[in-house]
Amino acid sequence: MSDAIKHECGIALLRLKKPLSFYKDKYGSAFYGIQKMYLLMEKQHNRGQDGAGFASIKLDVEPGERYISRVRSNDAQPIQDVFAQINARINEEMAAHPEYSTDAALQKKNIPYIGELFLGHVRYGTFGKNSIESVHPFLRQNNWMHRNLIIAGNFNMTNVTELFNSLVELGQHPKEMTDTVTVMEKIGHFLDDEVTELYQECKINGLSKREASPVIAERLDIAKILQKASKGWDGGYAMAGLFGHGDAFVFRDPAGIRPAYFYEDDEIVVVASERPVIQTVFNVDFEKVQELQPGNALLIKKNGSVTQQEIIAPTLKKACSFERIYFSRGSDAEIYQERKELGKYILPAVLEAIDNDTDNTVFSYIPNTAETSFYGMIEAAQDFLNQRKNKYILDNRKTLTKEKLEEILSVKIRTEKIAIKDAKLRTFITEDSSRDDLVAHVYDVTYGVIKTTDNLVIIDDSIVRGTTLKMSILKMMDRLNPKRIVVVSSAPQIRYPDCYGIDMAKLEGLVAFRAALALLKERNLYHIVDEVYHKCKAQESFIDTEVTNFVTEIYAPFQPQEISDKMAVMLSSPDIKAEVKIIFQSVGNLHKACPKNLGDWYFTGEYPTPGGNRVVNKAFMNFYEGKNARAY
Repeated sequence: MSDAIKHECGIALLRLKKPLSFYKDKYGSAFYGIQKMYLLMEKQHNRGQDGAGFASIKLDVEPGERYISRVRSNDAQPIQDVFAQINARINEEMAAHPEYSTDAALQKKNIPYIGELFLGHVRYGTFGKNSIESVHPFLRQNNWMHRNLIIAGNFNMTNVTELFNSLVELGQHPKEMTDTVTVMEKIGHFLDDEVTELYQECKINGLSKREASPVIAERLDIAKILQKASKGWDGGYAMAGLFGHGDAFVFRDPAGIRPAYFYEDDEIVVVASERPVIQTVFNVDFEKVQELQPGNALLIKKNGSVTQQEIIAPTLKKACSFERIYFSRGSDAEIYQERKELGKYILPAVLEAIDNDTDNTVFSYIPNTAETSFYGMIEAAQDFLNQRKNKYILDNRKTLTKEKLEEILSVKIRTEKIAIKDAKLRTFITEDSSRDDLVAHVYDVTYGVIKTTDNLVIIDDSIVRGTTLKMSILKMMDRLNPKRIVVVSSAPQIRYPDCYGIDMAKLEGLVAFRAALALLKERNLYHIVDEVYHKCKAQESFIDTEVTNFVTEIYAPFQPQEISDKMAVMLSSPDIKAEVKIIFQSVGNLHKACPKNLGDWYFTGEYPTPGGNRVVNKAFMNFYEGKNARAY
């Protein structure tokens, strides 16, 4: 993606089902769980680079022994930093106590981070905060083992203020108004209630407090706690939690917006945000990794039993399509094929833009995530060329010479790696995006492969703000002197903000929105902007389920290609000599390519939760009122 957007987070949960001595004997180390957690987190590095955190729990420890360990980092290389700290501590203990090296029980008893239950998190801060206090996992501590709660997740709630106020009504005093804190405290409140209720039952049956503790741990009803806590939640989430005594859960939102996958055998239970991560780390087949169903929780009890249970009735599944277009690793078998399909389905529009002249066209892509869609586009282009060859041969079979036939058969689709991303420069300039001269050099180009009679088709996976396209890509491509530059987006036009974990909170940052505004001005339709504002304003006091997304009316007067054409004008500059065209995928083709991930609110404005409509209207009012603020 040429426009970098902060997005998503990644979770990794691992439960070892055997004693640590088993892993030491079979795999050579009682640190097996830590090693696998490092891989699970590193393989999800694509999902978060602002921070990383790790927590572990030791099962069945004696009172007075530390059983919870946690380490977090917002270092420039947070995953490396987290595990450097863990390794340093382990090595320190092992050096001081050589007797630990052969005894897994001693290692567990005396060395931090070694245990049976682990939770990891990689993070992008959607609120722009990157202090260590904002890095997951979050910890809610208590002297009662089963009241300790550790939470980490890939989520964003649209109604944080309401959730915060509900905690205040319960008599709590939350330390922050953030969705992570409010969610953790909500779960914690009903955890406390459940523990108190179970203790009263134990007390009636004559058990002492000490005797009651293991009984409470055994009978703790995680599903009941989650059902009570999640009432009123509006958002997309895949959140994981650990309880101090050893129970754990992973809970997914009822629309399946955020992803979660799991695998279980007789040695482990593992959950991650992406399927190929589990496949790679544990060397398991595609079909053995299951998707956690929307509205369900994977419940892992201390005794090792694992169940999937419905917590909230699932709604229409609207799994995030951006996962398939860009965010997730392309090594997933389904995602790889889907991205190729996205490239294939956009080809007819590309052919129209180049007047079917594939002989005088060079095809390329914006590295690196658009590469797979590029392959799909090229395969479709080669099929088109072959059909054209076959028709010509059949129509002229009586007069074709051997030389002419060889000439026809030798024609191929022309592909080149035109754009080369300077990764070091990109890392530097993101610290100050106002440095326009540096932005213009984010990409280098390959000289000597484009003729002045050529079209240059370059595919990207999406166009969000258009900043890099305007300041860098188009200018660099124009230096090659093509007659026409066709920029292709394998995703549809991004018209609306996201509010479920992707950092696209402001309408005015979206180039499609700016293009629609420009068209409204040109055609004397700008009164629609005022009308939409007043409609949004009138709904401010409505409950979420009564709110309508009126921002759709900004785009309603125009066909998608009209907006695309306006973008081409806006993102070009007078010094660009080539004709510039911009082509976007259709929503219909997106759904055809990615049939299991139909979440498309950023393209269509059809939000999967009621809170989404309130957020988009708020984003529009912020724009109209000149407020540089988030809508949630």
